Amino acid sequence: MRKLSDVVEFVSGSPQFRITEVFDVEAPLYTYYGHSNIDDDLVDIVSSNSDSKQVRTQDRVNTLDAGDIIFSLISGNSTIVRKGHEGYLYTQNYVKLIPAENIDSKYLVYLLNEDKSIRKQFLMGLQGSQVLKYTLRQVKELEIPKLPQIGNQQIIGEIYFNQLRLQALRNRAANNEKIILLEKLKGASKSE
Repeated sequence: MRKLSDVVEFVSGSPQFRITEVFDVEAPLYTYYGHSNIDDDLVDIVSSNSDSKQVRTQDRVNTLDAGDIIFSLISGNSTIVRKGHEGYLYTQNYVKLIPAENIDSKYLVYLLNEDKSIRKQFLMGLQGSQVLKYTLRQVKELEIPKLPQIGNQQIIGEIYFNQLRLQALRNRAANNEKIILLEKLKGASKSE
């Protein structure tokens, strides 16, 4: 069995407590990459509940580019960063993953989010622990299954992302139908 660290390079996020905030309007303004951003990027939809915090700093910080793979040490989920989140600052709660040439980005996200053996390894690492955060070491030590041919990886990754987006759109449509129905019911009860 190969470890994830055999096929992926890791870049940790900037330690948030070490970022010195300044109030100089000339200083670069960064938006923090957060949990709602990971969810949005996974389904390629912009949600309205974006409450991203921002900071002005002269410090060197780690930022994201479109197409980067980001892994949350809090949720254990990963995604590919969309263009809309390019330049966002990521903290020590996140790790950027740079895959080797023999692993497709979307397939890697699928593997980390959905593979049962990987999920089991994560759960075993948390057993008996009160800390609900994964460590970089745990992620590096993950044993990964044999990788399919790159062409098959691309197909699996594409289907995975398309399915997530389709499900998100269906959920949004169902939620909108519910809101419309409730408004109609409210209107009907007032007309009595």
